[in-house]
This record gives sequence, C-alpha cells and structure tokens, in this order.
Amino acid sequence: MTKIAFGAKSQEDLWGWFDGRSEVKLTTRYLPKRHEEMQGGSLYWIFDHALVARSPIKAFEQREDGRWHICLEPRLIRVHPRHKRAHQGWRYLKEEDAPADLREGEDANEALPPRLARELGKLGLV
Repeated sequence: MTKIAFGAKSQEDLWGWFDGRSEVKLTTRYLPKRHEEMQGGSLYWIFDHALVARSPIKAFEQREDGRWHICLEPRLIRVHPRHKRAHQGWRYLKEEDAPADLREGEDANEALPPRLARELGKLGLV
C-alpha cells in the first residue's frame, strides 16, 4: 500500500513523525477491501514523487465514528528510492513493484536521490 507523506517538508520531517512514538495510527474513511492480505505487509511512503520508506502494518481498527485506523509499527524502514506518481489517499502496491530495503549499514546517500529516481522512472530506467 502506498501513501503520500502529505505535509512533510523533507525526509527528515517524515522521520520526525515517528520519533519517540509508541504507536502510529493513520485515519481513513473506508476499510481497504484487501485489508486481510495487507495485515503484516507494509505501507510505503511517497516523498517528492518517490517511495522512500515503509512502515509495517500491524492492524486495522474501526473507530467509534465509523472511520478506520491503519495501525503501523512506530518505525520507518528506508528503501531504495523508486519513482511513484502522486495520488490522493492510499493505493495498493504489487509485491514485485515494492522497492528493496536499504541494507543495514548501507548509506541512504548510496541510493538514488528521490528526484533522480523520479526522472529515471519517467524514462522507464528504474
């Protein structure tokens, strides 16, 4: 599943959303139709037209007002940036289209910068 990091002014800003939190819940109007298969999967974050990180999905909980929480582990896992067009809300991501995690000790600067990943994606090179 993918979601834009709306409101994040930088990747560091996105990481700040998770710092020191014991739980992270996103609110959505509707329960995703494929919620059962997504539990245990990940929500991939889009920043600057590129997938840059993922958060494991723990559960889906209904709120009293009928909306839903997507409960995430309170951590971000950096991934190799991959071009992804902007969209509203969330979208499903095929497993084969999901970017690989950055390996432990691998410098994020070794990965393609999001803007370069976006331009190469437009050309069909990544």
